[in-house]
Amino acid sequence: MEELLRFLLTESPAPTPLGSVEDWWARHLSLSSRFPLPVDVAFAGGFAADRLGYAFASGYHSALRALFPQLSREHRYALCVTEAGGGHPAAMQTRLTGSGAGPLRLEGTKAFVTLGTAADVLLVVATEGQDEQGRNRLRLVRLDSRRPGVTLTELPPPPFVPEVPHAELVLHEVEVAPEDVLPGDGYARYVKPFRTVEDCHVFAAVLGWLLQVARRSGWADEVREELLALAVTMRGLAQSDPTSPAVHLALGGAIDLCRRRVEELGPLWERVDEPTLERWERDKLLLNIAGKVRAKRREAARQKLSTPE
Repeated sequence: MEELLRFLLTESPAPTPLGSVEDWWARHLSLSSRFPLPVDVAFAGGFAADRLGYAFASGYHSALRALFPQLSREHRYALCVTEAGGGHPAAMQTRLTGSGAGPLRLEGTKAFVTLGTAADVLLVVATEGQDEQGRNRLRLVRLDSRRPGVTLTELPPPPFVPEVPHAELVLHEVEVAPEDVLPGDGYARYVKPFRTVEDCHVFAAVLGWLLQVARRSGWADEVREELLALAVTMRGLAQSDPTSPAVHLALGGAIDLCRRRVEELGPLWERVDEPTLERWERDKLLLNIAGKVRAKRREAARQKLSTPE
């Protein structure tokens, strides 16, 4: 941790302008060779970003590397879950068919894929059919984004962090090797914990970016040190069990502290350069997305911990 803290406190706070996703990726990749832990790459990537959108990209990608440590750091990944009916297991209609030693096939559409058009490898949630209770049996498939039958269509930029591409994914008779199907339940083992892992790493990247802005804009030492303390908290949570109810409660509290501290920064933004301030006013909505999901996760954790074994 000492190397990360030294980086956040002593690295030049003047970020190199990032004009494209390719610029972001080159910077992110260089940092991933310096820091072995994905959460430290998220912090460093956020600190090195010239805007919140590219900080988010580093947090999102680092979260995937944390959840899938077997994946190579040299490739860009995208998790493909959301369909027309949403991201709930019952909404999954993308199908994985076939059996035996021969090729499997993927067919379906994902409505919203973060980093979709920039991804080298897609991690696709698909159903193999239904179990005896009528529930989807889900698997996660690793897929080269350039494989025949894969079509990624870039979506219009969202109203905040528009630099991060999002895409619709259409899969038509895509051949899949059996070894490309990851072991275990696609939802319980991967998608559900990813929500926690993503929160930890994205907020880590946001804190890294705020520390850079704080140093560059001459904010008080006490402000920087409070942000640093929040960073240490988030780093510890990022290395904890993402399925633990206790971790969910601690993460909920840490996110509350982050938001409260950000709200208290209000007057300090007057010292920030105009382009950074304009982007911040546009992009700060990022901190509030998925609020309902977090609230449900938190309440479920409270109930589980209050129920005797």
